[in-house]
Amino acid sequence: MKQLTTILLLILPAISTAQNYQNMSEADMQKMMQQMQQAQACMAGIDQSELKKFEQRANQLESSVKALCASGKRDQAQQEAMAFGKEVSSTPTMKKMRECGKMMEGAMPGMPTPQDYASEDDNQHICDQ
Repeated sequence: MKQLTTILLLILPAISTAQNYQNMSEADMQKMMQQMQQAQACMAGIDQSELKKFEQRANQLESSVKALCASGKRDQAQQEAMAFGKEVSSTPTMKKMRECGKMMEGAMPGMPTPQDYASEDDNQHICDQ
């Protein structure tokens, strides 16, 4: 179920954007569908138990960070969140997820990429979210 949700999250922006591109050629549509299938096959190779572990740890971290923020320990909350982010992003599972996501980049002109969102949040504190 998580895998299906992840795939849908990757595909939905492309589909919604495709509706706005009335002038797409059949070849462009075929290319986009092929890239989506490749991304789906890639995602199928990701260890779901690892994703479940990340989810559980993220939920624990969220509780901890909220408590730290509520008690005025903003710097400690930020440090914990950053450490978790760095740790998770360096795991083979997350590296594989990034690879799968990159398969969709360029599938649709104008489709937002993770980098589009990253720059917006670079200066935001974890306690202010």
